[in-house]
Amino acid sequence: MSADVSEVIQKLELQLPPLRTLDDFALGSARFQLPNLKDFDKWGNRVVKNLIYYQTNYFLMFITIYGIMIIFNPLKIICGLLVQAMIVAVLLQFFQKKTRIIVNQSAADNQKWYMLAGALLLGYLFLHFSDALLLAGFTLLLPFSLTFVHASLRLRNLKNKVANTMVNLSSSTPMGVFLDTFNIAADSLLN
Repeated sequence: MSADVSEVIQKLELQLPPLRTLDDFALGSARFQLPNLKDFDKWGNRVVKNLIYYQTNYFLMFITIYGIMIIFNPLKIICGLLVQAMIVAVLLQFFQKKTRIIVNQSAADNQKWYMLAGALLLGYLFLHFSDALLLAGFTLLLPFSLTFVHASLRLRNLKNKVANTMVNLSSSTPMGVFLDTFNIAADSLLN
């Protein structure tokens, strides 16, 4: 029990790598090229290495884009997030494998009506706030898409290669934890 708690505490002690300069990230010294779409391993390795090297820049870009979108449409995004959370909560409750003991038939009939009312309410909220749902989804997916496009197109420079060989690719950084969660790892350090 205490070993599990210590592992969680160690995972929370994350180190944030330095912020890379804008010149290195996207401007003057940055080189961009389409990846070889036939070699998925090399392309994936490039993406993972760029995600690790520029992770602070990507987190800053995510927060900036998300903040700008919330400033322009705060009510719609908050409503969209709330409706998404309600839909997820109802689906989790509905598909939860829990045996229910029915005491009497009238309680079972009332439960059916409550489920029908809840489904109708969620359907109404989904249709009424469909634009808010789409905007909230777009607000979440836009920074991820831009991060993936940048990591795919950005060629690695000498500093990037040296930093990746010097730094252990463990889960001591936020991007390391994120990549470990999805079981993604760079193939080799020198590629």
